[in-house]
Amino acid sequence: MSTVTTPKRRLEQLSGQIAQPPIIDEGTYKGMPRVARRAGDSVGHPPGRERWGTGLTKEEYARRTQGKVVIITGCNSPLGMGRATAHQFARNGARAVYICDYMDDYLNLHVEEMNELYPKVAVHARKFDAGDEAGVKAVVAHALETYGRLDVFFANAANSGTWKEVWDIEVEEFERTIRTNLTSVFLAIKHAGPAMQVTSKDKPYSSGSIIATSSTAGLRSNGGSTDYSAAKSAVVNLVQTACFQYAGRNIRCNAIAPGMTHSGMTEPVFYGPARERGTLHKVGQLCPLRRGAVADEIARVALFLGSDEASYVNGQVWAVDGGLSSGLPYKLGSMA
Repeated sequence: MSTVTTPKRRLEQLSGQIAQPPIIDEGTYKGMPRVARRAGDSVGHPPGRERWGTGLTKEEYARRTQGKVVIITGCNSPLGMGRATAHQFARNGARAVYICDYMDDYLNLHVEEMNELYPKVAVHARKFDAGDEAGVKAVVAHALETYGRLDVFFANAANSGTWKEVWDIEVEEFERTIRTNLTSVFLAIKHAGPAMQVTSKDKPYSSGSIIATSSTAGLRSNGGSTDYSAAKSAVVNLVQTACFQYAGRNIRCNAIAPGMTHSGMTEPVFYGPARERGTLHKVGQLCPLRRGAVADEIARVALFLGSDEASYVNGQVWAVDGGLSSGLPYKLGSMA
């Protein structure tokens, strides 16, 4: 005799199969949460052996970004992808990391923490608007004057746009979103590329990696506000066009398209309200992994793209979204 399984029963069965890797609790630093992680150390040893790689010898792991000079925008938020990526580059042997943001509430605290964790890495805090050409030119010039090279520029500055119907958005609001999410990437590509071509005894040939933060909202409609989605979609085409502009110069341009990620931008819009309602478990439910990401999961991909391991990856957009963009969103038992 056949048994008919109701949609509700199927949903319960499916929910029982969902597994989420635990978030590794790293504690706090002077009251600020450390970068949350779900995976072990990217350099090969399990978490807990020694926090963040401090004190490990060069022979104990291969440093993926040994000696590189890195600039990252959008680094102020303790929950953000910028901060998480700065930690990944530093712990993987970067010579210098510039953490930049137009807000500086936490920048100096980030520097203090990173100096303790990675004493051999020079960490610089720079306050400027990533959509301001003078600010971008200045940080690139400082890297060249101080270290004689630039290897990685992660254009990560963003805002969530204007959550209004398209007919209610003011031109000034739209342009402000474009400036933060798209113009900032254009300026990074414009000024980082020539700097990456500067050679020296330390760096005998032109090379570099420019990484931009797009979004699944830039790959599919209805994933974000109108102005934000438009800007993030343009980021994809911008890096693809730019990689041809820098053809033959060994400079790679790629984008990352995060899905639902716990960050300073999504906390007040998604995670905070869900926490208050007691529905935090529903965040990210439309993706096949049935959860949202922590910033470090995006940072691992940025680290790869910035390393020489990605030497033949160019002009691509990497969706890091738990599978959300691989199909049409579907919630079992709630679609009909």
